[in-house]
Amino acid sequence: MKMKTNKGAAKRMRKLASGKIKIKGAYGRHIMRAKSAKQKRNIKQTHYVHSANMSNTERLLPNG
Repeated sequence: MKMKTNKGAAKRMRKLASGKIKIKGAYGRHIMRAKSAKQKRNIKQTHYVHSANMSNTERLLPNG
């Protein structure tokens, strides 16, 4: 049986050639006035899935 990609995960994550999975930073949608400039700047940066969650995430994206 074919492995299917989880479409919700595919819209939020990208698998890189290095094997890492790139994601958007959390907490960047609303209530931005209460956050410091440093926190907002760090939210914008590229984030990667943590090594502890890689096996679960790779299961969602079997076809890259």
